Order: sequence, then C-alpha cells, then structure tokens
Amino acid sequence: MIVHPPRHIVWSTDTVNLSDPFQKRWLLCQILMHGRAEDIRALRIEDIKAELDQLGLPEDIESLWRRYLEYLDARNH
Repeated sequence: MIVHPPRHIVWSTDTVNLSDPFQKRWLLCQILMHGRAEDIRALRIEDIKAELDQLGLPEDIESLWRRYLEYLDARNH
C-alpha cells in the first residue's frame, strides 16, 4: 500500500510503500520522532510494541515510548 505522508513527517520523498517492511518501519520511526498528536493517534499500539526495538530512536524518545507502553500494560492488567 502506497501512502503520501505529510511534509512535517517526511520531507525526502512523496510516497512510502507500506508493503515494504523497511519503509513501514522507517515511516513509523519518523512519526514517533516528528509526528503531531493526530499522527500519533493514527498509529496502532501493537505496531509500536512490535517494532520499537528495531527503530533506532534517539534514547530520550525511545525511553518515553517504553514508559508509555509500560503504563498501558499496567493499566490494562
């Protein structure tokens, strides 16, 4: 599936192929680093959990997401 991400997230290309695992992971990383609230809301938590270890996010951003996922797990149990 081809998507056209907004310019505030991706400025180096007009399209991203979500059928390609590398491009899908890359876009997820871009959204987690540069996305607005509405961009983040559109993500699936399951996708973030599955890919977080492979994203190579900056330490502070990765730490934020790990704490948030821990919070969600604690809240749901």
